[in-house]
Amino acid sequence: MSPSRIAARVRRIKPSPSTSAADRANELRRQGKSIVNLVVGEPDFDTPAHIRAAAAAAMDKGQTRYTLMAGTVELRQAIAAKLERENGLVYAMNEIIATSGAKSAIYSAFSITLEPGDEVIVPAPYWVSYPDMVLASDGMPVIVACPEANDFKITPAQLDAAITPKTRWLLINSPNNPTGASYTLDEYRALADVLARHPQVLVMTDDIYEHIRFDGQRTPHLLQAAPQLRERTLVVNGVSKTYAMTGWRIGYVAGPRDLVQALDTLLSQSTGNCCSISQAAAAAALNGDQRFVTESVAIYKQRRDAALARINAIPGLSCRAPDGAFYLYINCAGLIGKTTPQGKALHEDGDVVMYLLDSVGVAVVAGTAYGLSPYFRLSIATSIEILEEGCARIAGAVAALR
Repeated sequence: MSPSRIAARVRRIKPSPSTSAADRANELRRQGKSIVNLVVGEPDFDTPAHIRAAAAAAMDKGQTRYTLMAGTVELRQAIAAKLERENGLVYAMNEIIATSGAKSAIYSAFSITLEPGDEVIVPAPYWVSYPDMVLASDGMPVIVACPEANDFKITPAQLDAAITPKTRWLLINSPNNPTGASYTLDEYRALADVLARHPQVLVMTDDIYEHIRFDGQRTPHLLQAAPQLRERTLVVNGVSKTYAMTGWRIGYVAGPRDLVQALDTLLSQSTGNCCSISQAAAAAALNGDQRFVTESVAIYKQRRDAALARINAIPGLSCRAPDGAFYLYINCAGLIGKTTPQGKALHEDGDVVMYLLDSVGVAVVAGTAYGLSPYFRLSIATSIEILEEGCARIAGAVAALR
């Protein structure tokens, strides 16, 4: 057999499970089947009008050429102002870089820092792409299971036990995809006490859901609790979830000058600068009227509450109320061991997910994709009507189990 033409670092990774689930649901829909797609983590709102207008104005002004690699001055000024205004974090222009989405920022940060065998601590449940991005950068993901009993958050004792001489990064996502769990300032301080004993460990905060929070408060940040970690921390964020701008592909990083300069160098030889029109739109989003954020979060909260009540009324299912983001991470342990009307036993959450899709046309993502089972993730980034239909179908499917 001839050797593979594909590099080992790529053969180690797999396609995104959430993307694969969405593709399967869409294919079934194209075949004419009635599918309630509760997979996609994407706002169902249009990008606000003033942001679209800023993009149109940028085109009319001829701002359609390459920008500075790190991003336009206007966008980086808007990012710096946002970080200071909302998070109390002060960064200079040369400590900020715009990227083609937050995913690109995270992958590129691993690429500039990981040597073969370096370890990245990834609390589970995690966003599906984290471990594979580490593997694609020749690192080793160290998965730390964070059970529901601990509100799906890593404890100081777990962190301390996971750190080795090879540990390069701790990755924190708050509010979390898929659970919606959010760390408090006191919890951050306790984690920082552990990190103080391990100065080789860098920290990456994925803050992409920071504004989608249901208690009316601002999401605490690690660097507010532990400013002494500033020179070891990369702050990753973007405009996609907050402003319904997923297709505009703008993320950003703020952090130590040496890391940001290395990102600039790598991206200059890979993606290049991000879209000039999208940068103008992102600057308008960060600088402009924030009413859309408040209004959309209120709608997400209504959806969360409605779906949560329906799910928790189904025997065999339970769900902790998420602090933020737009997902429910549903415990389906009560269904494991049951049998479908066709006589198939449900051995794990993947079986549950396939049963829901095949029997009642509800598409969700299995907890195995997020590193903690038996659960499945349901997106509330869709209308109340679709959520109610999906929950009703799930209830019917569960009632049919033996």
